[in-house]
Amino acid sequence: MPVPITLNGSDELKDELKHLKFTARPEVVAAISEARAHGDLKENAEYHAAKEQQSFIEGRIQELEGVLSNAQIIDPASLPKDGRVVFGVTVDLLNIENDDEVTYQIVGDYESDIKKNRISISSPIARALIGKEIDDIATVKAPSGAIEYEIVAIKYED
Repeated sequence: MPVPITLNGSDELKDELKHLKFTARPEVVAAISEARAHGDLKENAEYHAAKEQQSFIEGRIQELEGVLSNAQIIDPASLPKDGRVVFGVTVDLLNIENDDEVTYQIVGDYESDIKKNRISISSPIARALIGKEIDDIATVKAPSGAIEYEIVAIKYED
């Protein structure tokens, strides 16, 4: 099943994959070789740490290759600009209760990062926003109760 991902998110995952394959992997292989040279592997903490790191890197490489091979890359700039919230757009919201403003980009699960204001398409906020237009009210069901957001702006560029 295709996994939606923005063009920007795809590029970031490709960069991470390249780093893991061509920088991190050779570094950990060198660290394992060096630790082996220190002798007894049973009590060699450096060796065990390097092997654990190698396992993590190989797992992440497999995960990224899987995601990228199933990715449906969507360029937000190429979307029809019909005034509705869709995958890939950036949305400015106003919390009706406390007048706080927040901006989110709706992205795929593998590129979501709340620190960068990127929320997953499968998140409750994104699900409440999809299909809405500017000035519409979106009600988000949160653990603390329903939160109402007014859609202030929709941007279609990445």
